[in-house]
Amino acid sequence: MSTNWRISSFSGALLAAYFIPSWATIAWQIMESPVRGLYERPSVSVALFASDQLQLASTTIVRFAWLLALGRLTVVAFLALFLLLTVLGFIRKQGSGSEALAIALGIGSVISFASMILASQVGEAQALRLHATELLLMLATVIVMVFDWPASQAATVPSDLPVEQTELGYNG
Repeated sequence: MSTNWRISSFSGALLAAYFIPSWATIAWQIMESPVRGLYERPSVSVALFASDQLQLASTTIVRFAWLLALGRLTVVAFLALFLLLTVLGFIRKQGSGSEALAIALGIGSVISFASMILASQVGEAQALRLHATELLLMLATVIVMVFDWPASQAATVPSDLPVEQTELGYNG
């Protein structure tokens, strides 16, 4: 494993260290018991909005909970893929592992932003703070990724190279 970490790789690894266990746990609780898992603190704003404002039936709320769990697991999967690609040093130097991080940040930002808006609509202050913090973490990593370009590996060749002359064996 190489030791030359780019700042976006380091920021993405820290982000993955938070989001993989927390979002996987939330998704597992939703998959285990959709209604109870949806009414836990991280997803309560989505549940309240779906049941109170949209007046969805209970089977539709269960399907909505599974869709939310699938979205969270997708983010977890892309963050895990990013960590795997980051550990492989030759990919990290080229910046090729950033696509998985970008996909995870895109989907995760949409989920956190929507959850933040829904938390403000239903008046859940603690859920609003949680989703706003998650969204700010993701947006900060996006900003770091935008300005942290991979180091170019272009070889510099001096333009004033002397013309090489072949040396023949009979030249004295």
